[in-house]
Amino acid sequence: MDTNAIAAVLGGTPRAAAAAIRIAETLDDYELPRASQEQLRNIARISPRQAATLFNAIGLAALMATPMKRGQRFSNSRDIFTRYAPRYYTVDREHFVVLLLDSKNALIRENLISVGSLSTSVVHPREVFRPAVQDSAAAVLFLHNHPSGDPTPSHEDRECTQRLFRSGKILGIRVLDHVVIGHDDFFSFADAGLLEIAE
Repeated sequence: MDTNAIAAVLGGTPRAAAAAIRIAETLDDYELPRASQEQLRNIARISPRQAATLFNAIGLAALMATPMKRGQRFSNSRDIFTRYAPRYYTVDREHFVVLLLDSKNALIRENLISVGSLSTSVVHPREVFRPAVQDSAAAVLFLHNHPSGDPTPSHEDRECTQRLFRSGKILGIRVLDHVVIGHDDFFSFADAGLLEIAE
């Protein structure tokens, strides 16, 4: 949760922005989720009600950033964005993750495939599908973040997705989607009809 998010929770006023800066200067990303309501109130010099609101918002963000549990399912691409966006909001490198799914599209586990640079993540089908084969996954779902905050897929993202989709076809493992996570929005290759093009 960055200073803009904190200020928005507190009301979006200049005073709220100043409170957010005080919190950011005092607590880092590790300490913020562990701060009590009283600590937030004293650091930011805000009312008990604002401190309670901020405390609850931080708790909700932490909950959404918690890894999915085995057997849980995603209803659509927005579910994925809602679940994973908080985890990657402040990350300054691209992370490429594969979600391994069973025949009912329930999660087996998630696997971090690579951590790249500021703008790219090197991904090879061999590394992506190895855990899927080991866990006998029936389907996979890919996601990666764009540290810039803009989820628009790059030319490399499109080529990578097509390559992975074709590899999945050869292996008999369904590729359900590739979701690119930005700060406030996301891009779904399945929703955009770009997985069909890969065929």
